[in-house]
Amino acid sequence: MAVLLAVAVAPAAADQDDTRLDELFESLTDTPDPLRAQSLEARIWRIWLEHEDGAVAELMRKGVDAMQRGDRRSALEDFDQIVTIAPDFAEGWNKRATVHYLLGNYEESLADIAETLAREPRHFGALSGRGLVYSQLEDFEAALEAFEAALEVHPHMIGPRANAEALRKLLEGQRI
Repeated sequence: MAVLLAVAVAPAAADQDDTRLDELFESLTDTPDPLRAQSLEARIWRIWLEHEDGAVAELMRKGVDAMQRGDRRSALEDFDQIVTIAPDFAEGWNKRATVHYLLGNYEESLADIAETLAREPRHFGALSGRGLVYSQLEDFEAALEAFEAALEVHPHMIGPRANAEALRKLLEGQRI
């Protein structure tokens, strides 16, 4: 009689589930050094872009290349495929949200940002992107809230800080 042994193998860590992220995020919020923050941010982005499925990783590479060339339609097709075949991959949703934003598809972008944040609530890129979308929609209070949320996760972000300051001034002027 043959005995079958089942061995549980943990899946390779990828994107938002990577165990390295907790320490990186803690260091990101704790460091007073902007240069160290940049290095930590770059490491986080590298992890977010990783995926153990080679097909998904290749689609991500192609989509990012298409975005860099300004070929938004091809990028959108690549990211559409990613969210279909790897719906738990936060960065697929985030990249698609970015392309939708660039195409002026703001509601679609917000929907994809929500999907990103459901998988990775610390995604400072998605939080900042939400602020940009709300700014375009002229919902300045929601935009300010999004930029402030991004800064809670990543206090050294320059763009969200400047946007939050500008929105505070704008909103104070509207309240007079």
